Amino acid sequence: MLRSIFFRSRPPLLREGGDYAFPNIQSRFQRLRAIWTILRAVSGDTIDDHMRRIPILLILIIAPIAALTDTYPRQPGVDAIHYIFRLSLLTTDANEIQGEATVNLRVVTDGLREMFLDLTSAADGKGMTVVGVTSNGQEVAFTHQSNRLKLPMPAGVKSGQDVSFTIRYHGIPAEGLRLIPNIHGDRTAFSENWPNRARQWLPMVDHPYDKATGEFIITTLPVYQVVANGLLIEQRDLPGGLRLTHWKQSVPISSWLYALGVARFAMHNVAMVKNVQLQSWVFPQDREKGYEAFEFHGRRSLEFFSERIGPYAYEKLANVEAAGLNGATEHASSIFYGERGVTQGRGAVVHETAHQWFGNAVTESDWDDVWLSEGFATYFNLLYTEQFDGRDAFVDGLKRSRTQILQLEQRMPNTPVIHRNLDDMRNVLNQFVYQKGGWTLHMLRGLIGTETFWNGIRDYYQRYQNQNVSTDDFRRVMEQKSGKELGWFFEQWLKRSGEPKLTGSWNYNSTAKKVEVELTQSQAGDPYRLLLGIGIFQTTGALPRVETVDFNGRRGTFSFDADTPPADVVLDPGTWVLMEPAQFSKK
Repeated sequence: MLRSIFFRSRPPLLREGGDYAFPNIQSRFQRLRAIWTILRAVSGDTIDDHMRRIPILLILIIAPIAALTDTYPRQPGVDAIHYIFRLSLLTTDANEIQGEATVNLRVVTDGLREMFLDLTSAADGKGMTVVGVTSNGQEVAFTHQSNRLKLPMPAGVKSGQDVSFTIRYHGIPAEGLRLIPNIHGDRTAFSENWPNRARQWLPMVDHPYDKATGEFIITTLPVYQVVANGLLIEQRDLPGGLRLTHWKQSVPISSWLYALGVARFAMHNVAMVKNVQLQSWVFPQDREKGYEAFEFHGRRSLEFFSERIGPYAYEKLANVEAAGLNGATEHASSIFYGERGVTQGRGAVVHETAHQWFGNAVTESDWDDVWLSEGFATYFNLLYTEQFDGRDAFVDGLKRSRTQILQLEQRMPNTPVIHRNLDDMRNVLNQFVYQKGGWTLHMLRGLIGTETFWNGIRDYYQRYQNQNVSTDDFRRVMEQKSGKELGWFFEQWLKRSGEPKLTGSWNYNSTAKKVEVELTQSQAGDPYRLLLGIGIFQTTGALPRVETVDFNGRRGTFSFDADTPPADVVLDPGTWVLMEPAQFSKK
């Protein structure tokens, strides 16, 4: 949420770690005045003194303008606090849903006149029709056009006040909520809001930057069970042969993480794991295969990530078989897995469980930084492999990932990990954000050391749990933990496309008793800065002696003491650097 970015027990212009931020400052002149205010407060200098620092000021003024952000229109004057979605569905053969949503908002800017919620307009028999909106018990005027529901704010509303709207609507979702039969022919309803499809059936701020708590109160036929985010509050039968089920999510989450599943389920309470209820929800026909797919790795990954990162953020963890889904989706506390994979006894349980920490509890504030979700889940899946299957299996996974990255470079050149002002949500995901994002974390670990890496990860999670973050937030934490300046590292691996390509040779100088290594970076563009391990094998089959060099030029020559000729010399024996396969041999 907006308030957790800038106003969590620190001055409004000062971020954690001493970096200055400029929330809601739109013009160059406003930025200049803010900068002068900061400099005056820090130094006590006069304006004349500051004028001599105009070049520095220009850099500070321009930098926020150049920042990369997706193109979703933020609403800095309002903060979504809590949603209550009352829905009736699957009560007849029709796929129409009847909805009533209560949206609680906090005003954070004086003089706010209106705000909007995302909600897809009705067209061609699909979409939502709003039939009325009330606030404080009174009907209010609204406009619902072009997938935006505009709502007037009460006259004289001030910063810090809460405003509530209740929206009555109905319609057939085109996306976001699938009302379809499962592979066994039974009717079901399953949400898939990723990345911006919650608006297809729920009126809300449909972007990750504004987290809120929420509730689902679902009316359907009693033959169905209902699963959703959070804790089960109530189930009761209603007149007319219907049943109400009430779930409540008490931890703020982003819109794509809201989950609803309605089906005939077999539900198993697996165990209490680190004080969290672990559950499996599968179609009755798939009971044995589903439990097999979910429960072993579900339990072990929940334990592993809780111990290594920090406490799990939510009230339960349910692994759920879902109709119409390919792969899996990491909804907060209720992960959905595609039914065809579950019937084969498999599911991406570890990857999706890792998302509960990264992507869910710690969430990118902007889609340009989606690697903070997918890159983290990819690498933490590998860290799980390293822990339980060993280093060789871990390295094999890194090498498979590297192959995917290099192949993708041929199809998608000039594509960095961090998006450049993403404006088409169809392009939010690619394998760079998964695989190269994961590799970036691996190289960061190699650069600062494994113990420091884990300390930084724990601190990052503790600071930003249930909040929104940017890549710069993560960088600052790792800089503080490592004591290293890391701007160059994040710039070259996340904002630059391509990978380094090395050629070179080695020889043994018997007179000087040295191993001599010559290297060239032959990729297009500027040289990378590489902290590169060079492995010297004195005898065949022995462990290498690894010398690390800082190779940051187009060409480099390095020498290392050696009393006898080595059997071999190899580059990056520990698999710590993402690069094309090197052409490197004895001269």
